[in-house]
Amino acid sequence: MRHDDSLSLNIKKARSGALLSVITYIFLTLIKIIVGYVDSSHALLADGLNNFTDVIGSLALFIGLTIALIPRDKNHTYGHYRAELIAALIASFIMFAVGIQVIIQAINKVTSKTYAEPSLLSLYVSIGSMVVMLVVALYNYRLANKVKSVALKAASFDNFQDGLVSLGATVGIIGVLIGIETLDTIASFAIGIVIIYTGIMIFKETATTLTDGFDSKLLKQMRELIGEVEGVINVVDIKGRSHGFMYFIDVTVTINPHLNVVEGHKITEDIENMIREEFGDTETIVHLEPSLKKTL
Repeated sequence: MRHDDSLSLNIKKARSGALLSVITYIFLTLIKIIVGYVDSSHALLADGLNNFTDVIGSLALFIGLTIALIPRDKNHTYGHYRAELIAALIASFIMFAVGIQVIIQAINKVTSKTYAEPSLLSLYVSIGSMVVMLVVALYNYRLANKVKSVALKAASFDNFQDGLVSLGATVGIIGVLIGIETLDTIASFAIGIVIIYTGIMIFKETATTLTDGFDSKLLKQMRELIGEVEGVINVVDIKGRSHGFMYFIDVTVTINPHLNVVEGHKITEDIENMIREEFGDTETIVHLEPSLKKTL
């Protein structure tokens, strides 16, 4: 199977995980908002709004992975992989706005002393949501490792975080049921903070990637592994950038100056294959330079 075909297959598998998240979040959003409103649970309603932002984020991931499948053209020689990042950037602004709204509503409830009075129905929905999100998180995490998708792995962490948010909502609802009326509102306030924090983190990571920022620890790890490839004498320079689903790596290495073209080409292929096997879907450009230290 050619690399491009393998990449497309991995993107399709990752997209199935993103689609699962979208469907799950839509279902949970509707259930939580309806039950939270009818049953007067501020925490469950806030959790539902949190899931609404997750619908947008997961949909952005799904759309980005779908666009990533579009073949390269003369105007997009590196492909369309960054479409996912643009969608995620928009989603971060929406998350931030929703988080602020949730906090404002929680503050208004406290100042007006309008406390929630949820029933066991809200508790059951919250617990069920927590279990569902943890299962989805585990599924997407395993799938992400299988197809080596950094984007889907990040989504799995978000799924897990949402499971913890539902746990917080559950605690808030239990608090009200046992007589601590303010706990539900406090839980909704905390959920608002989580939504804003998530939006800020997504914005930070996305903005860094769009401006060609790259993980220095990852580059260091790549440099060390490239240095171990047979025929490589020294790694002179290495640069990297991320296009959403893909890594693009530029590396300069020195080799024995007496090697012929075929032998030099084998070293470049060994480096490219090693990087792809260790770090998933990558495109590596290797520049060879003659070493002045070894001429035998």
